[in-house]
Amino acid sequence: MDQFALILVLLLLLKLIYSAAAYSIITDKEALISVKSHINFEPLSNPLSTWDENSASPCNWTRIVCNKYGHRVIGIDLSGLQLRGSISPYIGNLSFLRSLQLQNNQLTGELPNQISNLFRLALLNVSSNNLNGVIPSNISQCRELRILDLVQNQISGEIPEEISQLKQLQILNLARNHFFGTIPSSISNISSLMILNLGTNKLGGEIPSDLARLPNLKELDLTINNLTGTVPDSVYNMSSLVYLALASNHLWGELPYNIGLTLPNLLGFNFCVNKFTGTIPGSLHNLTRIRIIRMADNLLHGSVPPGLGNLPELEMYNIGKNRIISSGENGLSFLESLSNSTRLNFLAIDSNLLEGKVPESIGNLSKVLKKFYMGGNRIYGSIPSSIGKLIGLELLNMSYNSISGEIPPELGQLKELKVLGLAGNDLSGNIPSSLGNLRKLNNIDLSRNELMGKIPAALGNFQGLLSMDLSKNKLDGNIPEEIFGLSSLSLFLNLSQNNLSGSLPEDVGLLENVVTVNISDNHLSGGIPNSIGNCRSLENLLLAKNMFSGQIPSTFGNLKGLETLDLSSNSLSGPIPLDLEKLQALKELNLSFNNLEGKVPLGGIFSQPFRVHLEGNRKLCLEVACENSHSNHRRLIIVVTITAIVVILSSLSAIFLLFLIKKGKAKVKATTESFRGQHQMISYDELRVATNNFHQENLIGTGSFGSVYKGILGEGMKIAVKVIDTAINGSWKSFLAECAALKNVRHRNLIKLITICSSTDYRNAEFVALIYELMSNGSLDDWITGKRSSNGEVMTILDRLKVIIDVASAIKYLHNECEAPIVHCDIKPSNVLLDSDMTAKVGDFGLARFLMKTNDSQPSISSTHTLKGSIGYIPPEYGMGADPSTAGDVYSFGILLLELFTGKSPRHESFTEGLSLKQWVQMNFPTNMEELIDQEMLNDDLFQEDELKDSKTGGDFLTKIIEIGLSCVSDSPEKRISIKDALQKLQSLKDTFVKPYLTKQIKK
Repeated sequence: MDQFALILVLLLLLKLIYSAAAYSIITDKEALISVKSHINFEPLSNPLSTWDENSASPCNWTRIVCNKYGHRVIGIDLSGLQLRGSISPYIGNLSFLRSLQLQNNQLTGELPNQISNLFRLALLNVSSNNLNGVIPSNISQCRELRILDLVQNQISGEIPEEISQLKQLQILNLARNHFFGTIPSSISNISSLMILNLGTNKLGGEIPSDLARLPNLKELDLTINNLTGTVPDSVYNMSSLVYLALASNHLWGELPYNIGLTLPNLLGFNFCVNKFTGTIPGSLHNLTRIRIIRMADNLLHGSVPPGLGNLPELEMYNIGKNRIISSGENGLSFLESLSNSTRLNFLAIDSNLLEGKVPESIGNLSKVLKKFYMGGNRIYGSIPSSIGKLIGLELLNMSYNSISGEIPPELGQLKELKVLGLAGNDLSGNIPSSLGNLRKLNNIDLSRNELMGKIPAALGNFQGLLSMDLSKNKLDGNIPEEIFGLSSLSLFLNLSQNNLSGSLPEDVGLLENVVTVNISDNHLSGGIPNSIGNCRSLENLLLAKNMFSGQIPSTFGNLKGLETLDLSSNSLSGPIPLDLEKLQALKELNLSFNNLEGKVPLGGIFSQPFRVHLEGNRKLCLEVACENSHSNHRRLIIVVTITAIVVILSSLSAIFLLFLIKKGKAKVKATTESFRGQHQMISYDELRVATNNFHQENLIGTGSFGSVYKGILGEGMKIAVKVIDTAINGSWKSFLAECAALKNVRHRNLIKLITICSSTDYRNAEFVALIYELMSNGSLDDWITGKRSSNGEVMTILDRLKVIIDVASAIKYLHNECEAPIVHCDIKPSNVLLDSDMTAKVGDFGLARFLMKTNDSQPSISSTHTLKGSIGYIPPEYGMGADPSTAGDVYSFGILLLELFTGKSPRHESFTEGLSLKQWVQMNFPTNMEELIDQEMLNDDLFQEDELKDSKTGGDFLTKIIEIGLSCVSDSPEKRISIKDALQKLQSLKDTFVKPYLTKQIKK
């Protein structure tokens, strides 16, 4: 009987245990259902569809891990699902939870206080979200935490002292938030800490000396804060440190000379942009494994200590912008020691007080050295010919020293060189024609030297050159016509203050992209060629102090963007062309000391006499019958001023209309007239009413040349109004380009231009606007960057594929199906707009180019004088001065495709030190696709289908998409596929992988 009773008791205990376990898993299930209820997603893209409250146990749910008995939930991994919503406070009921991973989503709200109930939690990662608020102080109750990662959120407040009670913590990453206050010294109580990253916040105060009590710390990153004071001596004794970064603060004090002894494991040392004094710690040069030494932009003095020859793995050595000194002929001998650093690719010693000759052995430096800065010192002597051995150099800057002798012809061996700066020295002799071998050169500056002889015609080989400065030398002879054949020149051509002679050739008109031409203070003669009116991008033209004769060309009126025109101190004659009145951008006009005659115009810049210089032209006057008197310039200016004021006050509207009609060679007139023939013009008052007086609430975007407002016309039509800011330089070019490109094109994937408005506003000021159809789903950039996350909206894999096919269709139409092929020149996410059905439409044709001239109403237009496009999307050949092309659009399209499917912008902060989006994709493709693709897509329903579920990353489907992107972004335009081929491949993928999925959905 006793035995039987014992069995009954045991059975009862087992039943109680089972009941308790069942009750516990039910509690966990209810908590998870609450977590799900706080997350927003569309039905067809619900990654948590398996989280069903009717299920008996959550252990089989997506991204849920239970203990081996299935009694409790111990792990949740919802990373990379691009979830929107907030974190439910019921998360605190999962009392057995050990790992909570919510990183790479779009969660908002605060970290709930109930997280403190998770006393078993070891890993908490909510990085890369939009969380705000503060860190709950009771997080200290999570005493098992080993990793706390909150990087890249909007969390603010002070770092709570209670964090110091997390005794098991190994990684504390709070970077890229909005924390303020000071760094709690109590963090030093976390003896297990290995990584402490508080970079890119608003932390102030001093660095706590108690941090040195962290015996296991390997990485300490406090960059980009507002820290002040000195670095505690104890921090310099943290022997476990591998990486120490304190750059971009307000720190000061001397760097300990023995830092290499007290920090023997350092691989990276970054103290740039502070106020450190003292000398370069010589012991750093004894760290044989160190890779990065960065101390630029401080107040360091003294000499470069010995020992640089001990650093075989050194990749970057930057001591520029300090007060480092050396003296004597051998003052730069420390450079010879760096020949052992065969991995060195960045060397900067510029803007110091270094004296000495460049060592003859300079050519023994690393063959992978790309950038070499040594300008702004006291270097003298000649440039050694051995410098030609540095065949990997892309940048060489030796400007503003006292270097003498001739430019060594061996510089022509640096075939990879893109930037050559030798300005501000004492170089003499001729410019070697061998420099013409530098066909990749973008910028050359030989100004402020004693160079003589003729400009070599071989410099015309610089087909990618953006700027050339040969000013302030003693160069003579004619300007080679080859120089004017450098159509890539888009920044400036400066040949001023030399002894150049001869005429200015007609070929000057080939410089269609250049912004500034300065050939003043030479001995040029003859007439100014009419072809200069072809230099449509000119903003500054300086031809003063020469011997030009003849009349001022009326073609100057074509230079719509011209801001400065200086023709002073020449022998020009005849009247002032009325065409100069058309130059609405003109801010400074100097025609003084010539032989001009006749009446002075009253319109345009001439109505602002303080901007016009006419002295020294005795035959100029204002009267209808010009006096043959020798009236002085003061009387002329007074008359101009009085007349201009009278004209402005009495005829303001008439002058405005004159400006509008004559704007840009009557292109605006032609454009508006053509639109009158095709569309009903709209008035300023109609737009004012439609946008509620252009109210801030209706502002939906701003761009380089104006602002965009949403509005509703009287008949209920929803519109987007792009108001052009005509005061911005280049805005008229953008307006003309967009009108010319869009007025005759029609395609379902191109934004529809409804009409334009050319009128005056309530101040009687010039008002120009473009009116488009309104796209209710915003831009593709809004979706990629998560700006629409507050609405709980996400882009599915189907949305992305549909969008990229739409964009390809639009570009194919522009390239192949228009009467005159059009190159868009600015393909990027913000220029792709989405309508209510998520149909993508390409917009913003402000930089568009026609590939051939058709007629006066559709010219080849460029709205910019510099690189055509936006940084990150510009093809490499544009940077070398190549003309816009369809291959350039394909490159931009490829970058957009990679961004859309990886979720990373080409301007992502991780792309530093020369790494780009394209290179990052190439490094990971195809072996590391899980790291490569946007984590939001991994749990898309599409990837649960049979065709794709064999691979977590979508298998062949995503591999082929990324492959298409890479085939569009080859460095060589000739190796890129056409947009037609790209579209065909994308449509084929859709047919192969997506159609079966859609068919299944329809059947369901």
